[in-house]
Amino acid sequence: MAIVISLLNHKGGVGKTTSTINIGAGLVELDKRVLLLDLDPQANLSLSLGVGRQSTTLYEALRGEADLAPVTVRPGLDVVPSTLDLSGAEMELINEAGREYILRELLEGVRDAYDFVIIDCPPSLGLLTLNALTSSEYVLIPLQTEFLALQGLAKIKQVIQKVKLRLNKKLDILGVLPTMYDGRKVLNRDVVETIQKYFGHLVFETYIRDNVALAEAPAQRQDIFAYNGTSSGAEDYLSLCKEIMERTQVKAS
Repeated sequence: MAIVISLLNHKGGVGKTTSTINIGAGLVELDKRVLLLDLDPQANLSLSLGVGRQSTTLYEALRGEADLAPVTVRPGLDVVPSTLDLSGAEMELINEAGREYILRELLEGVRDAYDFVIIDCPPSLGLLTLNALTSSEYVLIPLQTEFLALQGLAKIKQVIQKVKLRLNKKLDILGVLPTMYDGRKVLNRDVVETIQKYFGHLVFETYIRDNVALAEAPAQRQDIFAYNGTSSGAEDYLSLCKEIMERTQVKAS
């Protein structure tokens, strides 16, 4: 049964969607079957992988009108796409009984087909994000190595702890991922040092370096491995995926 990981940060521009795509693709490179869920109404993940408007998206599934309908983007890597309509889902589902568990119930029908399910959460802490957290075993927090990105980390940790206490006792923080890292910059090094003091061993040993290929790949509707498998971006995400497999296997054992 698939391990479900949510990528969460309520600050935009921290590399969350880029990381979701390339963690998924990296796990496929390591011979795992992966499903990506685009839970962000902006649908950037779907767009970045060239998945056009589908008749059935995550929006219809959350409304109870359909089951999850994965779209294959490359062998081993499937996507359940999003749509702008998803932005209205929080208001539409507010009176639904068990509204925090809708996504978890939907995933029960597909989890056996995959090794990992990776969820790209919206940059907010609303009902969609809550559904992701109640569906997941782990949360991965991408964090841009800039000063302003540090703001709100305590809030994220508090939300995760509350969900673990009240809704999903299996939920844990898998790790904090420094992104857009340039070791030549004192600020970047200082930010990493700060998050290591706050999160300790939860900070991944792998940092995602600032790499132009990571910005170029979505324009070609590709993940980093398909676009430029020899880039530092591909190297970093493959290393990260190996860490993810080690950390998830430790808990499973």
